Amino acid sequence: MKSKKNINVALIGNPNTGKTSVFNQLTGLNQQVGNYPGITVEKKIGFCKLPNNIKANILDLPGTYSLNASSIDENVVIELLLNKNDKLFPDVALVITDVENLKRNLLLFTQIKDLEIPTILVINMADRMKYKGISLNIPLLEDKLKTKIALISSRKGLGIEELKDQIVNYKTVSTEPCLNASSIDPVYFDNLRKTFPNQLLYKLWLVITQDVNFLNLDRKEIHGSFTKSHSDLKRLQQKETIKRYQFINDVLKEGQQIDTANAKDFRSKLDRVLTHKFWGYVIFFLILSVIFQSIFDWSKIPMDAIDQAFANFSALANEKLPAGVLTNLIAQGIIPGIGGILIFIPQIAFLFMFISILEESGYMSRVVFLMDKIMRRFGLSGKSVVPLISGTACAIPAIMATRNIENWKERLITILVTPFTTCSARLPVYAIIIALVIPDQYVLGIVNLQGLTLMLLYLIGFGSAIFSAYLLNKVLKIKGKTYFVIEMPNYKLPLFKNVFINVIEKTKSFVFGAGKIILAISIILWFLASNGPGNNFNNAENQIIAKNQVKPLSSVALETAVASQKLENSYIGLMGKSIEPVISPLGYDWKIGIAVISSFAAREVFVGTLATIYSVGDTDNENTIKNKMQAEINPITGDKVFNFASGVSLLLFYAFAMQCASTLAITKKETNSWKWPLAQLVFMSSLAYVVALVTYQVLK
Repeated sequence: MKSKKNINVALIGNPNTGKTSVFNQLTGLNQQVGNYPGITVEKKIGFCKLPNNIKANILDLPGTYSLNASSIDENVVIELLLNKNDKLFPDVALVITDVENLKRNLLLFTQIKDLEIPTILVINMADRMKYKGISLNIPLLEDKLKTKIALISSRKGLGIEELKDQIVNYKTVSTEPCLNASSIDPVYFDNLRKTFPNQLLYKLWLVITQDVNFLNLDRKEIHGSFTKSHSDLKRLQQKETIKRYQFINDVLKEGQQIDTANAKDFRSKLDRVLTHKFWGYVIFFLILSVIFQSIFDWSKIPMDAIDQAFANFSALANEKLPAGVLTNLIAQGIIPGIGGILIFIPQIAFLFMFISILEESGYMSRVVFLMDKIMRRFGLSGKSVVPLISGTACAIPAIMATRNIENWKERLITILVTPFTTCSARLPVYAIIIALVIPDQYVLGIVNLQGLTLMLLYLIGFGSAIFSAYLLNKVLKIKGKTYFVIEMPNYKLPLFKNVFINVIEKTKSFVFGAGKIILAISIILWFLASNGPGNNFNNAENQIIAKNQVKPLSSVALETAVASQKLENSYIGLMGKSIEPVISPLGYDWKIGIAVISSFAAREVFVGTLATIYSVGDTDNENTIKNKMQAEINPITGDKVFNFASGVSLLLFYAFAMQCASTLAITKKETNSWKWPLAQLVFMSSLAYVVALVTYQVLK
């Protein structure tokens, strides 16, 4: 979609300045998400139509406080701004700032100006200026900062059209730096300038001080001539930062007025309640309770509708398509397999909606701050809370988010324990098993037992992560300590557009990511379940008739008996029977065993696998997945396969098991070793087996 004729626009800014909101306002749903080449940092590119039929590629860069990078994702920003040969190198940079935190935000702005890239200063949250008693002298600020300023409110959509006009006219924006940062050491920088007369001075300084790639320059050459000790470089960086803030203070002294007497701020009062050492945890627990109650209550009707629709599709395919292998594949393999994941779209969408609302409102940062007090007791940094919380969506980006943790020991521990947190891939498993074995009843008329069970599973996952971190902190002999710093953004009403886009993108990513795996596995499972070796499979009908010569079976009973014998003697049946001795102490039959094994590719495959297995040879295709699972009987004991004991055993197995090949792959990539992902796999799988075994034996 990218065109050379399009303007490349880079959105740069500190975290919590509303950069994502600006990105969404400019691009809407016209976005692509991927990774930068060779690394796992997420890359978001959107496409925007500008005035005069001009188009723009909008690149949303990772949040950074300055060009003095301390993490890999911050390096992404610097490397892009240094390398003009990069196809995404910006024609114009938009530095997004928050009107209430201009002083801090402008540090990054002055650094980017030194790179002589056309830079527009975007002052966001302008709708709060009156509320906070803030007034700005825009012409004076434009003159002092040598730039164009766009005053916007991304939440209300104010100033967006004016910003688009400024992007179109980016060539009129001055590329002159705001100040002469090289005056911190004139002799050193003069020599640097003379040695490399064709290179931009500030780019040279970034190459010297940062671990970044600069394609136009030999790092050995520059480091050989201008080597300084680490302490000297840090001292010069500090002098640079002080000089920039002195300049910023002088500019804001004239260009910004804050009348605190007219401000109507209740943020401090609210913070005292939401981060209280007792009430803060109570409120967080209540919010979680409401979320999980709602996930079950609100999604029940659309889930039942989807389940019934796929049962009808399967029956319709059997009825309308000509009999044969292809029809069986479609009706008994593909449709049930896809239905086994699409049924959970409502619950996944609601989960992402609530997470987005918490982030948009500013409350999630308070949760991180609140939980930091607990984290430190278990050897984790407060920054570890972000991956652990984001792990409720998916462990893969959560593990990638550990790149913000500077200390290797804390980062490694966070990587290893993050898969314990309950990700959205576990939600389909939890939802179907809870619906089968936990009564749909209310306690005191308000607390749904199913919603309460789901919340407890999330708490078990988080608790397991914390306890495992405590053990690892004692076992791993790696020294180091870091300090936790987090910005508390202002409270604001969640922007519906941002929440909507986030829900759509995350749900789409989940469905299509899982859908590819499930479709492939469904076809393989259907083949393995529809074919088998030997007479017990190929002559199943004759054998059943011979066994029942005295009292012949009805046509329906005969079909059912033949289908059952064929399934047990198919390739997948034989595989399941071979592992049944290992899993039967957990309360699982061979069909559940196959689902557990196949779900090592991805947890959510569990339900799709059972849907496929139960559909093969089924004479009643109008039965829903839930009904088929509910009706499954153990032929030896005569009990339901999915009873309370086996159901709880399964729930706890999936709460602890490492069943995601992608998570293992990302752990290997982030730790650069197979030792840690294999240790994850062995420990978590062993723990899951033991817990499930004890649970079933106690409850049966």
